[in-house]
Amino acid sequence: MQEDLNILRYADAAACLPARLKKAALALPEAQQAVAEEFRLRAGQAMTVVLPAGEVPLGVFVEPEELEALCDLATEFSRYAATETLREGYLPVRGGFRVGLCGTAVMKDGVNTNLKNLSSAAIRIARERPGIADGVAPRLFQSGDLASTLILSPPGGGKTTFLRDLVRRLSEGVEPYGPRRVSLIDERGEVAVMYRGEPQMNVGPRTDVLEACPKALGIPIVLRAMNPQVIAVDEITVREDLRAVSAAAGCGVRLLATLHAGSVEELRQKPLYAALLEEGVFRLAVRIGRSGGRRTYAVEELPC
Repeated sequence: MQEDLNILRYADAAACLPARLKKAALALPEAQQAVAEEFRLRAGQAMTVVLPAGEVPLGVFVEPEELEALCDLATEFSRYAATETLREGYLPVRGGFRVGLCGTAVMKDGVNTNLKNLSSAAIRIARERPGIADGVAPRLFQSGDLASTLILSPPGGGKTTFLRDLVRRLSEGVEPYGPRRVSLIDERGEVAVMYRGEPQMNVGPRTDVLEACPKALGIPIVLRAMNPQVIAVDEITVREDLRAVSAAAGCGVRLLATLHAGSVEELRQKPLYAALLEEGVFRLAVRIGRSGGRRTYAVEELPC
């Protein structure tokens, strides 16, 4: 059943492609379609599909004009309406997909205002994994309340997918603790995948999404405006994020955040993340691993 859904999601992602490239994408064997993660398009190079084993050429070379056509299809021929995200290097697509773009930045007063002469694109085949957080969520409660939690894995390890499902689970309610109001700071638009104000991914009925806003700015906004019980963010990367997270913790809000790290020990070896541990804001970590071709989720106590 899940494999069939994955194949359908692959076909939906391929629908963003110009006709010639779409035909090549759909010629991929279904067993590979079910596990595909991205399409990669580079002008003058073969289009590839990213599989767990790496990038595989699809036997067709990408013309520069096809990158422009891709943007028209992704924006439903309303590219002007997507200016805000285009200047950030991506386009949200109906159905929960995201097109990342590279080209020539159009700079004005030191700020990128657009992209032109597109040179490459990546279509992420976003897939939900409903239920992957169900067994973990109850273990994140201590003394009757949610413990602030980090989600750890190397790049591509499934952090965002797990965070999305954990947000959904907390928003719906974890027995016997009940539902929580969650504010999701979706800076890169990859968790809820908003399209014209509506999440394309299931993030739960009590989740409020602030998209395309830096975490350091977004956290104070939702604290003032939404009265959250939980704030969720994807990928803490800069010191300003740490300050905002610490301030939110001081207001009694619980936090969920993802980090690029394979273990707690690896966190300690990186100055920024070591400082995060020293703050003592987060009490637990969910470490995502892989065993027998399947992802595993281990809950660990963080040092106080």
